[in-house]
Amino acid sequence: MYHGNRVVIDNDASDDATVIQVDSVNKHGTLLEVVQVLTDMNLAIKKAHISSDGGWFMDVFKVIDQFGRKIRDTQVLDYIQRRIESNAGWFIPPLRSSVGVMPSDEYTAIELAGTDRPGLLSEVSAVLTDLHCNVVNAEIWTHNTRAAAVIHVTDNSTNSAITDPVRLSTIKELLCNVVGTNSGSRAAKTVFSCSDTHRERRLHQIMFDDRDYEGVKRSASRPNVTLMNIDKDYTVVTMRSKDRPKLVFDVVCTLTDMQYVVFHGMVSTEPVEAYQEFYIRHVDGLPINSEAEQERVIQCLEAAIERRASEVIK
Repeated sequence: MYHGNRVVIDNDASDDATVIQVDSVNKHGTLLEVVQVLTDMNLAIKKAHISSDGGWFMDVFKVIDQFGRKIRDTQVLDYIQRRIESNAGWFIPPLRSSVGVMPSDEYTAIELAGTDRPGLLSEVSAVLTDLHCNVVNAEIWTHNTRAAAVIHVTDNSTNSAITDPVRLSTIKELLCNVVGTNSGSRAAKTVFSCSDTHRERRLHQIMFDDRDYEGVKRSASRPNVTLMNIDKDYTVVTMRSKDRPKLVFDVVCTLTDMQYVVFHGMVSTEPVEAYQEFYIRHVDGLPINSEAEQERVIQCLEAAIERRASEVIK
C-alpha cells in the first residue's frame, strides 16, 4: 500500500495562480509540512481547500510568488514536488531562496526568551562579539512585551560550531544577564539547541512556552478568532485578519504544536482581509469541550497571527 504524498502541479487550472494538489495520508503534522515547504519558497497561499476522508486527505493550494505571479520556473516546481513527496523535506538540498529548513552541525544554535526592551538586540550582539562569536544568522520576534530569538553562531577563528563546554557556559551566563534585565517575574532563558526544528516554528514554540499570549487586551484592530462546536464532532475555528506573508503557516504551526489536527478547512486571502476556517479535533479525537481551553486556543491563535506582524529583525 502506498503511504507517501502524491503531488500534482497545474499552471493551467487557474488564470492567476499555480494550483498544487497534494494527496496524503492524514497524519498529525502533514499539513504543516506541506505549508512549510510553500512558505520556505516565499510563496503566498491565495486560496486553499483541505478535505479528509478517513485516513486520507486532499489539499489544494492556489499559490503565487512574491510578485503576484504564477510559478513558471521548472526548477522551483520540481523542487516543491520533491520536497513534499519526500515526506521529510530536510533531506532534500535546499534551493537558494528557501530559508530555515536545514539543520547543521557547523554552527551553534542559541535560543533566547525574555522581556523586550530598547537596545536588547544590540546588547546581545555586543556580548557575542566580545566572546569572539560570529553571527551566521539571527531572527528575533517581539510580541506583548516579550522577545524571542534564534541565533546561529560560529567561532571566529575556526568558522565552525562552538563545542567547548566552559566557553558555552560563559556565553550562556553573560547572555542570561543581558536578557534577564527588567524581566520582572518571568525568568529569562538562554538555551543551546541541537534541534533541527524549522527556525520560525521554533520561534513560535519559544514564545508559546513564554506565554506571550496572556494578558493582551482585545481591540477592534486585533484578529477576529471564533470557535464553535458542531454536533460533537469538530470544533470550527474561524479567523479574519489582515493578510500578510506566511499567515497560513503561522496558524497551522500553532494548531499543530497545540496538538490539534485539521480535518477540513479553507483559506481565502484578499488584499484587505484573509479568511481562514478549519475543522479541528485534538489528537485524542475530541473537539474542544471546555470554555477555558477554547479561550486559550483563541488567545494563542491571535498571538500567532500578531507575532510576525509586530516586529521581526533578521
